[in-house]
Amino acid sequence: MTQPVAEIVTFTLSRDVSPGDFVAISQQSEAFVRAQPGFLRRHLSQGKDGQWTDYVVWADMDAANEAMQTFPKQDFAPALMAAIAPDSVTMRHETVLWNIAAT
Repeated sequence: MTQPVAEIVTFTLSRDVSPGDFVAISQQSEAFVRAQPGFLRRHLSQGKDGQWTDYVVWADMDAANEAMQTFPKQDFAPALMAAIAPDSVTMRHETVLWNIAAT
């Protein structure tokens, strides 16, 4: 049995990009992400320190890898990547061991 995988990307924005602009740019990826096999959910957040987290849960690591391979080829990808400070990006994948949600 496969387990869900969380893709956790932390970063800061490029100097000339406002939080509102970045959310709008990120929303351009919605149709692509929703269409990916194994996509379960996504959250985008910003801390008071200016650090951002893009948290995506995939059905398994194969689904996460497939999306990661096709993401850079999408029309929205250059604008999204330009909005992020390149040296600030950290990406990791973790196995989701427990999950709870409001009922």
